[in-house]
Amino acid sequence: MDFVTTIASLFNIIAQTTQDSGMLNWLSEKYTAGGIFMHPILASLIIGLAFSFERLWTLTKARTNTKKFIVDVKKALNTGGVEAAKKVCENTRGPVASVFYAGLLRYDEGLDAIEKSISAYGGIEMGFLERGLIWISTFITLAPMLGFTGTVQGMIEAFDAIKEAAQISPSIVASGIAVALLTTLFGLVVAMILQVFYNYFVSRIDRLVSDMEQSSIELIDALYEMKDNKK
Repeated sequence: MDFVTTIASLFNIIAQTTQDSGMLNWLSEKYTAGGIFMHPILASLIIGLAFSFERLWTLTKARTNTKKFIVDVKKALNTGGVEAAKKVCENTRGPVASVFYAGLLRYDEGLDAIEKSISAYGGIEMGFLERGLIWISTFITLAPMLGFTGTVQGMIEAFDAIKEAAQISPSIVASGIAVALLTTLFGLVVAMILQVFYNYFVSRIDRLVSDMEQSSIELIDALYEMKDNKK
């Protein structure tokens, strides 16, 4: 709920700022002047941001204090065994806890089964973290392509205007050139905005995957140590 409130407040601030400065009127005028290809470019921005906010929300929930979690799991293993460690995993959110829990469920089948379970479930968690990124990447590519298509359309309109007027005049070709430049501009801006989100998500996912791999090794080592102590 705090995340949603923060986003809403941010948009209110942006809207108030742009309204006071006349930016909204300028954007509206340029959007209209850009022609028909401005609509799919805007749609790319809206849908891309929707996927971005969904990923931001998901990755925020996946954040875990991994070091503290590892300490808690090891402490639970030493004091209450595997069942106590499972309870720690159940009470902790995030992919690392889910991977640990999946591994501990196979404890009775042996340590090899635990390693295989952790590896398999780690891949599932990684797929879940990356879900939706392909669509953000698609709109990053699509937005400038739409802009360049609008550029071609604008240049065609400019040459058609020259042909009809049978002369070259700045006033005759201005409309077509404006379409050409505006669609390219807006397409590139949309791509840059979504690219920032995409790069941030990739960085966050890489960090989470690294935490999962390192933590899984520590869990396996702790289980081997616990098994040796029982001998």
